[in-house]
Amino acid sequence: LGKKMPKSLSGTVASLMVLASFLVSLTIFFQFDGQPVTIDVFNWISSGSLSIPFSFMIDQLSLVMLLIITGVGFLIHLYSIGYMHDDEGFSRFFSYLNLFIFFMLLLVMGSNYIVMFTGWEGVGLCSYLLIGFWFRNINYSNAANKAFIMNRIGDLGFLLGIILTFGVFGSINYHEVFTQIGTIVVDGKLITWITLLLFIGAMGKSAQIPLYTWLPDAMAGPTPVSALIHAATMVTAGIYMVARCGVLFSMSEFTMHLISIIGISTALLAASIALFQNDIKKVLAYSTVSQLGLIFCALGVGAFSAGVFHVVTHAFFKALLFLGAGS
Repeated sequence: LGKKMPKSLSGTVASLMVLASFLVSLTIFFQFDGQPVTIDVFNWISSGSLSIPFSFMIDQLSLVMLLIITGVGFLIHLYSIGYMHDDEGFSRFFSYLNLFIFFMLLLVMGSNYIVMFTGWEGVGLCSYLLIGFWFRNINYSNAANKAFIMNRIGDLGFLLGIILTFGVFGSINYHEVFTQIGTIVVDGKLITWITLLLFIGAMGKSAQIPLYTWLPDAMAGPTPVSALIHAATMVTAGIYMVARCGVLFSMSEFTMHLISIIGISTALLAASIALFQNDIKKVLAYSTVSQLGLIFCALGVGAFSAGVFHVVTHAFFKALLFLGAGS
């Protein structure tokens, strides 16, 4: 309804929607008893032996992510009302932000790889729209293209990983795949291939060597976008995915070694690049890449809970740093 709505109304409605999601997440959090809950919404795709329900799963990991996305997301929405008040694309901006939160929630709540992949592609699209928000500037639209295309490279790996998972386990439902790991004997090389392909997806989304160069360029978007994409949500999708498939990853020693090596290399490289930047948002962007590297290093040595803990702390301090840079 963009042009028909007064500015104040579109900003308020968008922020209230995210606040409502946060309150719902809090309610679930306080009622949660430690047992994962799966909710089937409807049967989405069925073909031969392939059955993909559109279903959600709430457990400890997705609850932590829900609280971060909606909590930090609400504060960023609130900040955007003031930051974007003179912009002609005000309502369009808030519709993109809301769409971003929608896909991010879909990504962390999905109970199988395909629902997760839908959210995964959705946040890729929204990051393209938000980074290139001021599209009349050719440099900004180039930065948006770069982010979009580099994410596609990672996504191809992720998609191949999902296909291989289905080939090996006959299912793409997390619960069915993870319970089978203990019961069936799978060729170690196959597990290594699956985890490597999934990790390529995580490298693209979470900006690890060699797919990290899109993130500093993504600073072209308005500052609240940088805070939302580079702090709280999108770049943590890769970490969420590795943590979610932790059972699978810990079966492959090679992949775990590789993750920790790439993580620590990224952390050192990005931190040293950050020392020579003059633009405050570039400094923060490289700092983000560096922190993500440290988190991957933790995941690679099997400290999954430590990695997720740092995702939470990083979401808060990095969002605040970006919002501070914007003012």
